[in-house]
Order: sequence, then C-alpha cells, then structure tokens
Amino acid sequence: MSAVANPATVAECLRVGAGFSQGDRNWIAEQFATLDARLASFHADATELEVSVKDREARGQKVTLECWIAGRQKIVTTSSEEDLHAALNDVRDDLRRRLNDAKTRQEPRHNKHLREEGQPGPGAPSTDDTAEAPAESGVA
Repeated sequence: MSAVANPATVAECLRVGAGFSQGDRNWIAEQFATLDARLASFHADATELEVSVKDREARGQKVTLECWIAGRQKIVTTSSEEDLHAALNDVRDDLRRRLNDAKTRQEPRHNKHLREEGQPGPGAPSTDDTAEAPAESGVA
C-alpha cells in the first residue's frame, strides 16, 4: 500500500459543532488523537470529522461524532454517557471500530482470517472446468 501524500489527522479534520466551543477543540482533538493511525490511510482533504453535543452536562446529554470520507458512506456514532469525557471516548472508540470493520469489508485480501476462510477446500467444485461446458449449436 502506498503512503497517502496528505494523510488525515484529527487535528486537521475535526470541526466542533453544536454544544462545543472552539476553545474545546484542542482537548477534544487530544482525546481523539488515537484515531490518527486509523485515519492516516485517507486523504486529509477528503476526510471530515464533526463532534457535537446536545444538552451538554445535563441528564440525557447526547454526544455525536460524524465522519465523512469521500467515496464512502457517512459514519455516525453517538453516546448518551453522562460524563462528557466518557461519552467522547465512547464515540471515538465506536468510530475506530466501524472504520476497521469498513476497511476489513473493503479489503479482505489483507485480513488473514478472511483469506484462509475464502479458499475452497479439497473436494470443492473447481471453477475452471470448461471441458464440461455444453457445445454450442453452430449456425453459420
């Protein structure tokens, strides 16, 4: 796999939405920094992250992390944890999990388990048996 020229990072791609101020952005970016390794395979200019919170610091607050990567479906993760830091960790970890799942689905050749499971076992019908194909009736 070739390295991405301008890899996505949380610091470069994160926007703060409703419920957060620009002053919150740095500590949230620090808390999300572990996502950088997962985001590095995408171009920074094709990746966006937005974190928002509804009813901040109230019972029933809801943190939402949205991720847009060009050419892929938007991923939305949410948490209703009452502690804001716990909620941010929750959406971060869920996004990492979903990015890993999406990568595994898209590129099974890099997943040893899928590679081994995908091979037909002995006695499985061969796909290159063309000798048994019925002959076409020749009309000239």
